[in-house]
Amino acid sequence: MDALIKSLRPDAKPPETRPAELDPSEFLAAAVRADQPRPSRAEAEAAVQTLLGYIGENPAREGLIDTPRRVVEAYDELYQGYHQSPAEVLNRTFGETAGYDDFVLIRDIEFTSQCEHHMMPFYGRAHIAYTPVERVVGLSKLARLTDIFARRLQTQEHLTAQIAAAIDEILKPRGVAVMLEAEHTCMSVRGVAKHGAMTFTSRFTGMFRDNPAEQSRFLSMLRGPQR
Repeated sequence: MDALIKSLRPDAKPPETRPAELDPSEFLAAAVRADQPRPSRAEAEAAVQTLLGYIGENPAREGLIDTPRRVVEAYDELYQGYHQSPAEVLNRTFGETAGYDDFVLIRDIEFTSQCEHHMMPFYGRAHIAYTPVERVVGLSKLARLTDIFARRLQTQEHLTAQIAAAIDEILKPRGVAVMLEAEHTCMSVRGVAKHGAMTFTSRFTGMFRDNPAEQSRFLSMLRGPQR
């Protein structure tokens, strides 16, 4: 018996959707409050010793004696984004734009983050565009903003949404476009072990969300000549 496949009605329209709103606390202030209880450095180093023993190592052997200290120091660097404020990075803007009214695009912003599921790195490039209203932000600030969010435990989807939401809320432009492309080591060096597989995520707000032509221009410029 042949399967019966029902076609969609010609006049049927998909429901209109909008990106879910993020809690402003996720992208405006530092993620760690001054009054938030935290383990001591000694407790953190003891936890690393426990993990070394769990994998079958001898934490007391010469090559590992200083490993707990080094790991905690590396964590201080890798996760410094918890202590930085995205709003402070974007608060200084410039008004000398000579009436510029097109979008500003910075592509190929390299970043490294850590997957919150396995605490393994994922890394790649961020491409960010926004259409300013009278005032612009320093170009390096968008790279710094990316690093603040990347230096926290993340999923790529959440990282993409946070970057877009921060720019949208703080700069209040006519639109924001963010695309991230990254390789995840939790997929390339463990599990299915597919080295080189890339993950792409995007988020559009304002004119980029509502105008397909602007999305196309953004994507076309990303596919332009590479240096």
